[in-house]
Amino acid sequence: MKKELRRLKEHIFYKDPEAETDRPIVAAICGKHQTLIVDAGNSPQHAEGFLKELAKEHVANIHMLVLTHWHWDHSFGAKQLNIPAIAHEETKNALERLIPLKWSNEELDQRVAEGTESSFCAEMIKKEYGDNRNITIIPPNITFKKALEVDLGEITCIIEHVGGDHSHDSSVVFVKEEKVLFLGDCLYPDMYSEKWNYTVDRIEALLDKLENYDADTYVMSHQFPLSKEEFLHYANLLRHLANLTVATKGDKEEMITTLSIQLGRDLQEIELLALTYFVNGVHSTQVPVSK
Repeated sequence: MKKELRRLKEHIFYKDPEAETDRPIVAAICGKHQTLIVDAGNSPQHAEGFLKELAKEHVANIHMLVLTHWHWDHSFGAKQLNIPAIAHEETKNALERLIPLKWSNEELDQRVAEGTESSFCAEMIKKEYGDNRNITIIPPNITFKKALEVDLGEITCIIEHVGGDHSHDSSVVFVKEEKVLFLGDCLYPDMYSEKWNYTVDRIEALLDKLENYDADTYVMSHQFPLSKEEFLHYANLLRHLANLTVATKGDKEEMITTLSIQLGRDLQEIELLALTYFVNGVHSTQVPVSK
C-alpha cells in the first residue's frame, strides 16, 4: 500500500509510518516564515521521499529539523535534509557515540551478540538499507537542556525534554496554535533491555508531563494520530497498569485476573502487551548502551 503525505491540520503535514522497515512518521510544521521538520527519517531515501512530497504541496522555507530522540529510525536521514537540527543535549551525545560504528551485517550481528544493539533495530536497518550501508551520522548543532520555543511565524512550537522508558533523551513537540503534540517514541517501551519493558516511576512521571499539554491531537511516531479521547484512554490504561504492578509486585497472572475482572471481559491484545511490559520492567536487565 502506498504511504501517503497527509494534512493533519492547516499548518501541519505528515507522512504515514511504514512498519516494513520501521519508518516513523515524519512531519512538517509550516509557519508564515519558516518550516520545521519533525524527525529526519530512518534513511536518506526516507528523507528524500518526504521532501519530494512536500515540494508537490509547495511547502517552502524548510529551515530547521527537530529530533525527538537519538534512535536510528528518527535520525539517520539528517544528512539528506541538510538543515540545522535541534535536539536535547543527550540526543547529541548519543548520536556522537554512534559515529565510529560500522553498519555491515557482521558488525550489526556482533553488537547484537554483545548485547549493545537491539536485534529488532539491526534487522530493520538491514531491510531499509539493503547492501548499501553508507550511513553518515549527523549530530544536531543546536541543543537544549529542558525546553525551547521556536517561532515559525504565527505558529509556535514548544520543544520539551520528557524522558521515559523508550529513550532517556526523548523530547516532544507541541504546536500551540494547532493544539498538536508530537510524542515521538516516548510512550513506547524500553527496547534496549533483555525484555522490552515499562517502569512504574518513569511512566507516571512521563504521563504527568504529557497531560499538562492542552492538545487535541497526539502523534505517536509509529501509528496514526490519536484524538484527545483516544490518548487519554491509553494514558489511563498505563496509569492503571502501573498501579496494578505496584499492588501485585508484578505478578503477571494476578494482574491479568484482576484487570479482566475489573473490565468484565478478556484482555485485548494491546492491554495484554502493555501489562507484559510492566511485568518485564519489575526485573529488567538493560543492555550497556545509551537508551
